[in-house]
Amino acid sequence: MKMGVTHKLFLAILMAASLAVISSALIVQWSLSRGFHKYVNAIEASGVSRLAGKLEERYRAEGNWNFLRTDPAKWRQLIAASLPLEVMPPRKEIPPPEGMPPLHGRIPPGAPPEFSPGEKGPPHDMLPPPLTRQFDERLYLLDSSKNVIISGVQGSFDSEATPLRHRGEIVGYLGLLPRTKSADTPQNRFLKEQELALTLTAAVVVLLSAALSLLLARRLVRPLRELTHATHQLAAGSFSVRVPITSNDELSQLASDFNSLARVLETNEQARRQWVADISHELRTPLGILRGEIEALQDGLRQPTPLTIQSLHAEVLRLGRLVDDLYQLSLSDVGALTYRKNDLVLADVLAETVEAFQPEFAGKGISLVEDMGEGIGANIFGDSERLHQLFSNLLDNSLKYTDPGGKLLVKLDRSDGVVVVDFQDSFPGVPPAALDKLFDRLYRVDTSRNRSTGGAGLGLAICRNIVDAHEGTISVQPSMMGGLWVRIEFPLKGRM
Repeated sequence: MKMGVTHKLFLAILMAASLAVISSALIVQWSLSRGFHKYVNAIEASGVSRLAGKLEERYRAEGNWNFLRTDPAKWRQLIAASLPLEVMPPRKEIPPPEGMPPLHGRIPPGAPPEFSPGEKGPPHDMLPPPLTRQFDERLYLLDSSKNVIISGVQGSFDSEATPLRHRGEIVGYLGLLPRTKSADTPQNRFLKEQELALTLTAAVVVLLSAALSLLLARRLVRPLRELTHATHQLAAGSFSVRVPITSNDELSQLASDFNSLARVLETNEQARRQWVADISHELRTPLGILRGEIEALQDGLRQPTPLTIQSLHAEVLRLGRLVDDLYQLSLSDVGALTYRKNDLVLADVLAETVEAFQPEFAGKGISLVEDMGEGIGANIFGDSERLHQLFSNLLDNSLKYTDPGGKLLVKLDRSDGVVVVDFQDSFPGVPPAALDKLFDRLYRVDTSRNRSTGGAGLGLAICRNIVDAHEGTISVQPSMMGGLWVRIEFPLKGRM
């Protein structure tokens, strides 16, 4: 079965939370058990120490242990007097060990002074507290020869015993047998209750963690699901799809990048469709003219005069230029356009190109002025043929669109490690909204596509490719003379 991201994330969060809860519960349980046993052992050790002191006092008063052999009840009285006051329980009758008579609320005969009324200490009928319920049963008293005087249990007395001293000599040993694990003491029941409470608490916390983990996993995976659905739509060709951005994290950045990608693909798709429509139009027009002229010749409507042949030849040349321009662009797109670069003086290439166009500008009544300025002698690393093509396209563009009687200024200059070439012509100008589209393929400001200029809108696109191949920049802006200002910057030799 395939597991989704939601379930994987849910299990990961749940496992982490469960591990933390279980580890905390085990640590608390261990700490509670260890601390509680240390507490009980400390109480018992304190009781043994006090009982040892009282036994030594009674031994000094009696001179031997016969008072315990003849009256075992005094043993229990001494034990009760040795227990800590803060753990004394309410009065409760507990059967005494075997061989000891029950007290039944009466003050045993021969009670020690600490049981006298009015003095500090527990009541005379007080029995061992529940916390140390088996404390008296595990105590034993041995004489100096380690013979048993009093013991609540039978067995070997190998545990470490406290020596009882009188006048510097050992007169007996007081010991406490270790607690058995199977003993159903109040402290064991208390620990079990705490363990059960910790287990139930941990189970409840784990269940709550599971619910929160599922909600959190669904919340975190929701953007991924939306992104996955949008990706499927994008792959199906729906480039208008967008992903909502609802946060400010890595997923939102991914959604933003996806939206940017979708916008680029949508723009490219629109450009592709426009490109196909423009190419179809550009090819259909000359082909339509050629077809009409030829059919008219075939039907005898027109005679094959030199004027007719010249019209057909002009349309063939127009179609050939369009095909050549498309071919140049395709070569540039695939990186197959060859460049034979070497060191050259840019002013020489520019002056040669301008000189070739002087007759055409003069024939249209347009003044062509060149100003080489500080750009004379500027060396760059480039292809002279491609640069000639670049300048020819720009000059031809100005020749076609500048009104008769206008002016074109070609200026060469250098600044900050670059050589700058400016083309500024006079009226008519280009609307500001159309400046950013001039380098688009097949774009022309004249939306009616009047073919009197003969251009197909590919000249500036080819110019940009040539400039990019020379690691330069090309930009357009309104000219101070009312027309268009084209600026080209090339890095000087050694700055590329």
